[in-house]
Amino acid sequence: MAYRSTRGTAKDMSFEEAVLEGLATDGGLYIPKNIPKIPLAEIISWANLPFPKLAFSIFRKFIDTEEIPDADLQDILTRSFGTFSTPDVTPLKRLPNVFPGSDNPNFDNTYVLELFHGPTFAFKDVALQVLGNLFEYFLERRNAKAAEKGEPPYHITVLGATSGDTGGAAIYGLRGKKGVEVFILHPKGRISPVQEQQMTSVLDENVHNVAVEGTFDDCQDIVKTLFSDEPFRRRFHLAAINSINWARILAQITYYFHSYFNLLRQIGAPLETSSYAALTKVQYCVPTGNFGDILAGYYAVRMGLPITRLVTATNENDILHRFFETGRYEKRKKGGQADGNAVGGMAGAPDAVDASADDEEVRQTLSPAMDILISSNFERLAWYLTRGDGRTEAKVANEDEAATAASKKIAEWMKELKETGGFSVSPEVLSKAKELFASYRTSDGETTDAIRRYYHNQFNPTPYKQDFSIVNKKPHYYVLDPHTAVGVVAAEHLLQKDAAASAQSGRTEATYTICLSTASPGKFPEAVLTAINTHVPESSVQKGFTPVKYEDIAPKELVALAGLPK
Repeated sequence: MAYRSTRGTAKDMSFEEAVLEGLATDGGLYIPKNIPKIPLAEIISWANLPFPKLAFSIFRKFIDTEEIPDADLQDILTRSFGTFSTPDVTPLKRLPNVFPGSDNPNFDNTYVLELFHGPTFAFKDVALQVLGNLFEYFLERRNAKAAEKGEPPYHITVLGATSGDTGGAAIYGLRGKKGVEVFILHPKGRISPVQEQQMTSVLDENVHNVAVEGTFDDCQDIVKTLFSDEPFRRRFHLAAINSINWARILAQITYYFHSYFNLLRQIGAPLETSSYAALTKVQYCVPTGNFGDILAGYYAVRMGLPITRLVTATNENDILHRFFETGRYEKRKKGGQADGNAVGGMAGAPDAVDASADDEEVRQTLSPAMDILISSNFERLAWYLTRGDGRTEAKVANEDEAATAASKKIAEWMKELKETGGFSVSPEVLSKAKELFASYRTSDGETTDAIRRYYHNQFNPTPYKQDFSIVNKKPHYYVLDPHTAVGVVAAEHLLQKDAAASAQSGRTEATYTICLSTASPGKFPEAVLTAINTHVPESSVQKGFTPVKYEDIAPKELVALAGLPK
């Protein structure tokens, strides 16, 4: 397996080169030269593998054994996922049906995939624990060779921008590692206080936090500018930890397969079949900012996982939603309102999105990790779409010519985006995207409404019996963090649309929905506690509801951060 840049200049790069460089010298992102299509029998054979061994099976398809031998790769992955608080690494849990007035059975088939059981309680841990160990592995190997030649040791300078969670996960994955300096830029005042405390209270000598006056996109622009300065980049051996790094996408593919197998076990579906048509179909709803998490789902589909739909859930920073609606990828808003509505007519939810003309500012929302103007990883999907790939790989007469043409178009689009603020794709390209992707934009009001409904089990007449470990001090049903709430609202909206279509056609097909839960609610206490403790439903009041406190929703490790030196 070799890697190429989406913009065409860098070709035939090794996995090690792609990981250590992160961003290609032409400004493009690294992608594998081909996406392995896994035979059905082999996919089914993975069904009962523990998470690290499943990850090994997937990583092995993208990394040559000459680069990382089996034993070394297995050790890297075992150590990486050994830092999680549950052996399941990313547990899958069913949500109650709290959508008012819905008797459609598919609302009972909605699950959350908890990706926040790592050291920093965010989904970024899944990838960044692995990436930190890969950096260490490659450095040790390079320095062993340097020592044999009497050369000075090799070092890297890890440079990243964060909208909140990447920084903490990167710092925890790289703190104290020999030969690694890590610099993390975050937008001052635009991440949660818990996220800032989590990063800045790590006092290891190799960790450097930089607060930037501006937005996440300003931080990301600084990082991209430094990576494009070739003499500077080579002098300091810059390495990327943002989701532009291919190793992060690769690690995230694993939990799509793992959650699918987990779902089959929970619903009692057979784990053995000889037909794709007989496999249980599932759709994934992904709160999306930089497009890396949902892109991993795209790779899973291309590898053979039977996902029927990938739902891009955005907050009011909705460049991705607008693309999937119109085929125009553009920073500037042209006006209009969010098409989302509150459910249940509750007080305090939700408000319309006021998108004024020529508004290029990032909107500050309750889901700050998604407050992004430009989604860097979208470039990878755009490359496949312009090549003609959708749900499946396009058949082309000449692979090299097709790849070159796709890279040329991507370079043109990215130049247009930089110079004019946007670009448009053809109807054929948009049609390819819609083969698999849907989208929805969620307002802050809808986000608050969802957190409240799921905590109080509102509109659900039946008791919900499932033990959730986040909050165990008060009666409750499920605690959503604001980003997960964005995804859950999008899932509800699309299920409602599907139910209306089924009512018209007279056919109801069983649909299972998995919403990616990207962070512990304890990382966003202001949004979560406000939602739970205000406009409390009468049903909870009658049960003797008392206000929920921070320590009720946060892991003890986050509570302990308060007051630490920064």
